[in-house]
Amino acid sequence: MHEIDFKLTKLLEKSKTPSVQYLLFNRENIIHKFIGGCSNIKDQKKVDQYTTYNAFSVTKTFTALAIMQLAEAGKFSIDDPVKKHLNQFPYGSTIKIWHLLAHSSGIPNPNPLSWVHLPEAHQNFDRIKFFNHIFNKYNKIKPEPNQKFKYSNLNYIFLSQLIEKFSGQNYEDYVRDFIVKPLDLYPSELDFEIFSKNNHAIGYQKQRSFINYLMGFFIDKSKFMGKDEGIWIPFKRLYVNHPSYGGLIGTPTAFMKYIQELLKSNSKLLNSKSIKLLFTENVTNNGKASGMGLSWFSGKLNGFRYFAHPGGGGGYYCELRIYPELKMGSVIMFNRTGWTNERFLDKLDKHYIKIY
Repeated sequence: MHEIDFKLTKLLEKSKTPSVQYLLFNRENIIHKFIGGCSNIKDQKKVDQYTTYNAFSVTKTFTALAIMQLAEAGKFSIDDPVKKHLNQFPYGSTIKIWHLLAHSSGIPNPNPLSWVHLPEAHQNFDRIKFFNHIFNKYNKIKPEPNQKFKYSNLNYIFLSQLIEKFSGQNYEDYVRDFIVKPLDLYPSELDFEIFSKNNHAIGYQKQRSFINYLMGFFIDKSKFMGKDEGIWIPFKRLYVNHPSYGGLIGTPTAFMKYIQELLKSNSKLLNSKSIKLLFTENVTNNGKASGMGLSWFSGKLNGFRYFAHPGGGGGYYCELRIYPELKMGSVIMFNRTGWTNERFLDKLDKHYIKIY
């Protein structure tokens, strides 16, 4: 058994996650694949290549890509002040579009765990009203733009407003038409809605855990979570209150195809200049590297630069990574809660990165 398969099998055997899927790949082919565990513990339904997971904040990379596409089309410059295009922007005239992309705007980042709703509320959910209340409540920036890296989901709400204004489409439809469709993906593979209940992994939370204790302070567990299933508590199917910072739902293979397209020199999604900008680490006003490109975290593994984004929340955790020099990428998806950037891919990718 390969060391990667051994590590991931142990996770399942020790009940660290109900399921896990991992892919390491280059521009054309899969180098290593692991699929294991259950998407539904109660029914003992096994995961497969068609199983979808909530990707949460990985969605931000799609939002950034959409912004770069519109900038390429001449709709605006990412050096423009946000206020120039969004009259109701509440944080002044010094914040530029690229500050939002690079999480250097200074806009606050309220905890988003409670920003969820059930499927029955999805069609009529008023996200404009919800977030106007959030903007009014958290209305001060600190520090000033580009003083330092400061992650904020709110940055990406405003980016979605720019996308909608300059495309004439709602955010979800733009991403479907200009990112998902060019990748030849179906809604069952990648979308903002749960296409098939049977193929969607139920998200779980370990019953006896500190995270489960904390969860009670942020959400109504009786409303959003089900009854215990052994050591796990299932989440009900949920949607985040705005798709632009965390709404995508898809298969690991779909996210692999997304990365593979960005690795190509003649990408359908962006020209090479814009892709290079996405994967350039931002430098703050005091000359320090921020650890963030345009929506992508920067890091190194065995001497090779990568750009990555985690996605975590109630019931799910995933990581997406691209190695520009090696023309390689990786993705891992779990149906268990994750809150922080675990850099889990370091533990797996290292077995291949060292030999390239």
